[in-house]
Amino acid sequence: MTEFATVDLHVIDQMNETASEDQLPLVVIHGLLGSADNWRSHLKVWQRRRRVIAVDLRNHGRSPHAEGMSYTVMSQDVLKALDNLSIERAHILGHSMGGKVAMTLACMVPERCASLIAADIAPVAYQHGHDDVFAALERVRKGKPTNRRDADALLAEHVASRPTRLFLATNLVRNSDGEMTVRVGLDEIQRGYESIIGKPDGDPPFEGPALVLRGADSRYVSDDMLPALRGVLPKARVVTLKQAGHWLHADQPEAFQQAVEAFITAQ
Repeated sequence: MTEFATVDLHVIDQMNETASEDQLPLVVIHGLLGSADNWRSHLKVWQRRRRVIAVDLRNHGRSPHAEGMSYTVMSQDVLKALDNLSIERAHILGHSMGGKVAMTLACMVPERCASLIAADIAPVAYQHGHDDVFAALERVRKGKPTNRRDADALLAEHVASRPTRLFLATNLVRNSDGEMTVRVGLDEIQRGYESIIGKPDGDPPFEGPALVLRGADSRYVSDDMLPALRGVLPKARVVTLKQAGHWLHADQPEAFQQAVEAFITAQ
């Protein structure tokens, strides 16, 4: 058990008439400051063959705000969501921070994980790298803009990259006063940041099938991290997507979708 209670996560649960009930579900876990909504275009593709569940992690999307951002407690939140959906076993896909949640889940309860797909993340501790992003969101929170153009101007005071600002803007919603506000649990995320940039929890290794997709233009899964990766995922296959950075699922959506589907189908 952890010192923090689990929360009921918001989930997107999709399957259409062409999907096979014989196929195990795919569970998708977003990265830091992302949400299940970011994955809707991918879900539409994967749901043709199987049930697909995307979760909002605590302090993200439509899920509750709560203290504690350790990988143990976040993976227990996901496990609770699977229990609520009566899903005993599934393929688990996680991007970035969500990849570490997926690794923790696989190591803690390997019997629940048919396979693991980690998107551009390694089981290592990273350096601080989100101060500008947190400052930008804090600027919006204090600036109380009334439209997205003004919100973008406030974000731009700290973040020059327009693609990054567009991503951050997915976390903005209009409140009852007509102001654009931040829907993520920004304070809780910042207090838990040391856990977020740290190593995943659990008792490795996960001996099941694993796929690690990395962007050729990203430094999140460098060659010198591969020994640590093998220590946690000894059976992992590492695939590099060309012309893709850390958000490889956005940079190369079709290649990403196909790689995931081919790997799952082979299991």
